[in-house]
Amino acid sequence: MNKKYYISLAKQAAETQIKELKKIKAVFNHSFIKAVDLILNCKGKVIFAGIGKSGLIARKVSATFSSVGIPSFFCDPAQALHGDMGQIEKKDLLIIMSYSGNTSELSNMLRYANRYRIKIVGIASKIDSILLKASDIKLILPKVKESDKTGMVPTTSTTLTLLLGDCLATTVMHQRKFSREKFKIFHPGGNIGNTLLLARDIMVIGSKIPTLNHNKNLKEALKVMNQKKLGVVVILKKKFIEGIVTDGDLRREMKNYSSNESPRKFMTKNPLIVNENMPASKALAIMNEKKITSLLVVDDKQYRKKKKVLKGIIHIHFLLRNGIK
Repeated sequence: MNKKYYISLAKQAAETQIKELKKIKAVFNHSFIKAVDLILNCKGKVIFAGIGKSGLIARKVSATFSSVGIPSFFCDPAQALHGDMGQIEKKDLLIIMSYSGNTSELSNMLRYANRYRIKIVGIASKIDSILLKASDIKLILPKVKESDKTGMVPTTSTTLTLLLGDCLATTVMHQRKFSREKFKIFHPGGNIGNTLLLARDIMVIGSKIPTLNHNKNLKEALKVMNQKKLGVVVILKKKFIEGIVTDGDLRREMKNYSSNESPRKFMTKNPLIVNENMPASKALAIMNEKKITSLLVVDDKQYRKKKKVLKGIIHIHFLLRNGIK
């Protein structure tokens, strides 16, 4: 067989799924609205459940909810028979996924939830299934064509279920005014967390900032630079940024000036200044472009003013140490 045929088969499968997934729009109805309201008003945990491939999808959607600050976990209906049902409380919300809705392992979980009046959002394709009959909110999945050659292997149907779960999550996120900053709180590590770091998360603040009053001399500037170990000194005049002196500046100019003279004579006036809300990755890009090792940081209001009050300083070492690229 011509191996280029592999590409043709893959494209056919992708096109089938893309076409079929458009049917998701049929689920965005009044029941969807009620499901979102239940999630938003849930006083406990949003618990996801499912068997087989639907269980894998439910586990992923639960992880998405947790990652955006909505208490959630996955409960395996089969394991629930052996004690896990005790994790589910009356104030919780149960979201159960099953494309057919007739998986036998769901029966005990459904009976338990109904007995203790735990709200159930059922996601299935058959309106007369045991899952949807037992559910308070019924999200009916449209019948879709599977993308394999036999049309029997769960492919499009699992993608559709995942898409619906993600749509629930993103709608809830929007209503809760979830932001990049909040996402960063739940993802302090890893590539996503690093991408979301801002200048204010990386900068040195307070007494750690190497600053010098404009009327001080070179000897004092060198002392501050040695103490703070950032390779720069920020010259301030009445708390406003006047300029910056680097380690290289001091080493070059100390030969030409006495230690009692002011570093203002060779400082860089109007140094590069960034807003505290600038992404750290952008700050690194600026440093690389300008071939500098430090950036001064001010807050939003100061950034728009001619005279700026220093809030912090970023050194390239801090960016690299935090994995910013």
